[in-house]
Amino acid sequence: MSSFIEIQLLETLNHSRAKRNEVAEYLLRHPESIPDVIDICGKIDEDISCKAAWVLEFVCGKDLSVLLPHINAFLSCAKLVYQDPAVRPMAKICEYLTYAYYKQKTTTLNLTLAQKEKMVALCFDWLITSQKVAAKAYAMTSLYLLGNDVEWVHPELKLLLLQNYDKGSAAYKARARKVLKELT
Repeated sequence: MSSFIEIQLLETLNHSRAKRNEVAEYLLRHPESIPDVIDICGKIDEDISCKAAWVLEFVCGKDLSVLLPHINAFLSCAKLVYQDPAVRPMAKICEYLTYAYYKQKTTTLNLTLAQKEKMVALCFDWLITSQKVAAKAYAMTSLYLLGNDVEWVHPELKLLLLQNYDKGSAAYKARARKVLKELT
């Protein structure tokens, strides 16, 4: 039997920001449904996985705190996701998490070393595999921030960005330049 949120995703959600926002607002009013959304993201061979990832990104962009009790489940799911329309929002959520932790110093967000290491592995995977540029750009930013605590990340990130710079798109090069500037 399908959950209410799964039915909402299947029947009402499309690419429009308005529809994604509508379902995200429902989830913000019903944060107990976040584990269901993460589970749906885990249906990696189905299109509904992508829809769930889109909505989860919108939710996290509005209120990251609803994801915090479920970070481990999110990270476990994110490493399985492979469809481009689902990878991009997962990478964006990692960027939200790292930005909140390192730049905003959000006191309610306490990332453990194990969680940081999982994000490092995820982001390097997205950066070295055949992903679209948005996922790679979000991964670059997350890795740069995570490198504040995981000491080997900055040298590896710099090496990887320099190796792939000439092959990258204009958008890839723009983000790589920004990160490389921060690394020097």
